[in-house]
Amino acid sequence: MQNQIKSFQNPKIKFLNLLKEKSRVRNKEKCFIIEGKREISLAIKGGYTITQIYYCSSIISFEDVSTIIQSHQEIIDFFEITPEIYHKIAYRTTTEGILAVSISKNLDIKNFRLSSKKPLILVAEAPEKPGNIGAMLRTADAAQLDAVLIANPKTDMYNPNIIRSSVGCLFTNKVATGSSLDIINFLQQHQINIYGAALQASVDYYTQDYTNPTAIIVGTEAIGLSEDFLTNTTQNIKIPMHGVIDSMNVSVAAGILIFEAKRQRNFMN
Repeated sequence: MQNQIKSFQNPKIKFLNLLKEKSRVRNKEKCFIIEGKREISLAIKGGYTITQIYYCSSIISFEDVSTIIQSHQEIIDFFEITPEIYHKIAYRTTTEGILAVSISKNLDIKNFRLSSKKPLILVAEAPEKPGNIGAMLRTADAAQLDAVLIANPKTDMYNPNIIRSSVGCLFTNKVATGSSLDIINFLQQHQINIYGAALQASVDYYTQDYTNPTAIIVGTEAIGLSEDFLTNTTQNIKIPMHGVIDSMNVSVAAGILIFEAKRQRNFMN
């Protein structure tokens, strides 16, 4: 069913703004906003349930909207909104005229199941910047990792900045969250080797064998890994630094480590 909304004071528009701005609202209502054609398509492909579509007909036609969600069998409410309302709600400056409201998934590590016998997993501990999380999710998608685990997240995973910076890869990866100890317990229960990116008692990353069940752990650029992880690693690893500074962006470091593991596994296959 299609409806038209022309007022900023409409309760649905007010609710959309709350979903965009407030993590507590997303957590309480168990839903979030997705912006953009590709992102919505990837969410549907990833098994997310879309409940509402908001579109601006001066930017995108209803026919094009219908094409995007044609494979989605759930009942969806469609709302046509004015350009003024759309640009107030939209998060991106370059926009495609379409927003969706989706039901959140429970990402708790306690509900997570692995499907691979020799998984390759990225763990990010306490990542602070949504942009870094998004970049790591893009890298994980490119490498087709078996999981991305976020320990002690500083923001909910449905933050619009994470969805935007991941270009929808939040929906293409298997993602779970939990405390550092919860994730360590999960890795140990599945007999997964834990390689922590840290300077303490570390060896160069390329000296290690990642062809067995492997988790690569990265911490924050400012603090690094917590003692919980440092005391439970199979081996700490480092990327040799040849410049003046002794650290690099966490998402860049994660990419280097992940693709060394992929290189070894591709070589072995």
